[in-house]
Amino acid sequence: MQQIKMENILETKNLSVAYEKIDVLNHISISIKGGDFVGIIGPNGGGKTTLIKAILGLIPLSNGSVKLFGKDIKEFKEWNRIGYLPQKHSTVNLLFPATVEEVVTLGLLSQRKWPKRVSLDDKNKVTEILKTLGILELRGKMLSILSGGQQQRVFLARALVSSPDMLIFDEPSTALDTKSRESFFDFIRRLNKEGGVTIILITHDTSQVNNYVSKLLYIDKELVEQ
Repeated sequence: MQQIKMENILETKNLSVAYEKIDVLNHISISIKGGDFVGIIGPNGGGKTTLIKAILGLIPLSNGSVKLFGKDIKEFKEWNRIGYLPQKHSTVNLLFPATVEEVVTLGLLSQRKWPKRVSLDDKNKVTEILKTLGILELRGKMLSILSGGQQQRVFLARALVSSPDMLIFDEPSTALDTKSRESFFDFIRRLNKEGGVTIILITHDTSQVNNYVSKLLYIDKELVEQ
């Protein structure tokens, strides 16, 4: 993780998105500094997930711009600095023959050049995050046999294990029980407070997130309040 000063590491100006000429997001301008813990709330269908996908370049803009770490998104290449946990894992083959430990380790190896070797430090990081999320006993089990909630924790671990500069979560705690949810929030708060990691969190759990966030954005097709 690179040292981040209190400068804007995410900026959008007049960001707009349209699907088949229907406006989904309108002229959203936000700035997030290194070390911020940002909660994004709003109604279902209000465009919260669409905003995140636009920020990550996963969908095109109809207007406006996005800057990541001071660079226009079209020029940005350092995607290893961003960890992202989407709400659904439609791009992941849940039947792929891999153990929990292997899936989480991929979060460390995906950005490395060949040969991609697993070090003792890598193994320790994987063990730590599996402990934090309460799934250490699953490390040798195949991903395909796990319940939906267990799979969600595995993907959480994969997103967290490399400790990137910015972590983006879309409803990460919905599949977690109360104890695991509290452990998760405590863990990312430590990453934020002690490691300076910027956190962006889409959530409906406003009672929980209010204890952690430094900024709260209310999105309903436009930036209603922050």
